[in-house]
Amino acid sequence: MSVALAHEELGPADGPVVVLAHSIGTSRIVWRAVADELVARDGARVVLFDHRGHGESPIPDGPYALSDLAADLVALLDRLEIPRAAVAGVSLGGMVAMRAALDAPDRVSSLVLCCTSAHMPPRSLWDERAQTASTEGMGPLIEGIIARWVAPGYEERDPGAYTRLRTVLAATPPDGYASTALAIRDMDLRDELPNIAAPTLVLVGSEDQATPAEGHGELLAERIPDARLATIADAAHLAPYERPAEVAAHLRDHLLG
Repeated sequence: MSVALAHEELGPADGPVVVLAHSIGTSRIVWRAVADELVARDGARVVLFDHRGHGESPIPDGPYALSDLAADLVALLDRLEIPRAAVAGVSLGGMVAMRAALDAPDRVSSLVLCCTSAHMPPRSLWDERAQTASTEGMGPLIEGIIARWVAPGYEERDPGAYTRLRTVLAATPPDGYASTALAIRDMDLRDELPNIAAPTLVLVGSEDQATPAEGHGELLAERIPDARLATIADAAHLAPYERPAEVAAHLRDHLLG
């Protein structure tokens, strides 16, 4: 059963709709700067939301499946009376966007898949992270996550943004994180990628350690019909947070151009 996601809308009600989906362990703050630019420069109607188990959204009992998170997204479109939307997602958000495009193709007009993957083995890694979050909280996970998510030197370049990211991670409900980690553990979209009909842009971060282009972004671009691949220079896994202007430019060209 879908849950009512915490969300907010930015921009004019009659603007082109863009829905932005965030990564595991974060919240809609990851896309804030990109959303502000799409509203200011393009007059877009941007929908930001928190996945179940994250931010201000409900935390239903887990584990979750990727189809659950995709159903939440489609239910949000229903609540907002949006028949069809462009969807961009980073990491987990990209996985949810793909699942939504497969399960409800009439609701997704185009896709941007940023620093994401169709398959994230080994399963044991996600079991360990879920167990740690459930028994010890988010604290023991934060340092390792941050190291993979932003490029070297980011803390020095933007200490305020770095601190905000740590704060969001620390505030993520451990049960929500654990249940979502198991959804990623069980995900394998590789054989379904050729069935995605929405025009798709795949973005990869040049410094991404979590979902590097080789084995992840390149696979998406190869298997999704007519998908394009582009690289965000000097960005790691959270490219929309780290390089919002560059990511916004790609969204503008692909989703709004």
